[in-house]
Amino acid sequence: MNLQLQQLETAILTTIKQEVVPALGCTEPISLALAAAVARQYLGEFPEKIEAKVSPNLMKNGMGVTVPGTGMVGLPMAAAIGAIGGDPHGGLEVLKNISEQAVNLAKQMLLEKKITVIIFNTEHILYSEATLISGKNKVRVCIAEHHTNIVTIEKNGELLLQRPCVSSTENTQNIFTALSAKDIFDFAMQVSLDKIHFIEEAATLNTALSQEGLRADYGLHIGRTLQKQIGRGLLSDDLLNRIVIETTSASDARMGGANLPAMSNSGSGNQGITATMPVVVVARHLQVSQEKHIRALFLSHLMAVFIHSKLPKLSALCAVTTAAMGSTAGVAWLLTEKFEAISMAISSMIGDISGIICDGAANSCAMKVSTSVTSGYKSVLMAMEDSHVTGCEGIVEHDIDRSINNLCNIASRSMQYTDRQVIEIMMSKPQ
Repeated sequence: MNLQLQQLETAILTTIKQEVVPALGCTEPISLALAAAVARQYLGEFPEKIEAKVSPNLMKNGMGVTVPGTGMVGLPMAAAIGAIGGDPHGGLEVLKNISEQAVNLAKQMLLEKKITVIIFNTEHILYSEATLISGKNKVRVCIAEHHTNIVTIEKNGELLLQRPCVSSTENTQNIFTALSAKDIFDFAMQVSLDKIHFIEEAATLNTALSQEGLRADYGLHIGRTLQKQIGRGLLSDDLLNRIVIETTSASDARMGGANLPAMSNSGSGNQGITATMPVVVVARHLQVSQEKHIRALFLSHLMAVFIHSKLPKLSALCAVTTAAMGSTAGVAWLLTEKFEAISMAISSMIGDISGIICDGAANSCAMKVSTSVTSGYKSVLMAMEDSHVTGCEGIVEHDIDRSINNLCNIASRSMQYTDRQVIEIMMSKPQ
């Protein structure tokens, strides 16, 4: 391998290891919890008051999800439990070891109205800021651009940390700018297996979440509901329904506050679940080799990151749909071993589910997960019959990369107004 190819391989593998990481709870409230946990570390004492500011998109994605281990919904609880029981070194697993005592203290702060969370209009799509106050002491911690990127730590007016805000999305975009979907496929097929074994952890973590979602009623318990219908004879126990049930139940558990980490993708646990579980289910059904399982999982996550690199970190487009395009690539390869099938299937998905909006992280995300993976499997079956949405239809073009770019350009440009209107609607609803 020449030096240029070695550098590209290193860059791609480094990016995937940064974008595919364990996360406990919905990553937007977790970002605020991390800011609060770091602020508490520097405050050095129990806070009397917490003042938080978040970007509109972070507010949108933090209003309706359960904070893991607390049984409560929303950003005020995320800030409180992060400050009281969070691990400042835990990253996206900041709430991994919270105690019942910490939860009770956080609830008491909420009851006493000692926590405020407001929207802060900032240039950063993803932004969270936590200010902890105790007596004359005050610590402010700011996170921007990606969920764990601490850019400011200030105590009593003195800057302890101030660094330039470098977007991880920009770094990812730079790596993938000159690559095509076919390049992504070729890399996943050719990279040495020992360099991608780490992706197996995605199957381990997200399968555990899936099983937890089938064990108890979390969120809308969609997966569990569909599972019951098989027993009642209203659904068949076929591969499509197995994909939908096992993927959706993991999302149910995650959005419903299960105290288990998801393997995330591009900063989202739901995207990680969607990029993982369809591949796991189909690989098990086909009884494929370990190598084939690993390559399919890696292809799925790499394709999902590749497509998402063309999007803002948060937008009005439901990114579960693009994560499902990743798992569709993995499933199509397991069933056909042909890039042409992957290209056709993703084209059909762009023609099918490109209009799904993100109206905030919530239990209903599991509905979007089920819709997306259904579209993906349906599109693979069509591709196996040499049928797909063609370049003569809508935003789909004859070239897969142009089709992907069309979808992502709509999300990055035209849907900005949609995003603002969604946030306005959510914020104006009676509490």
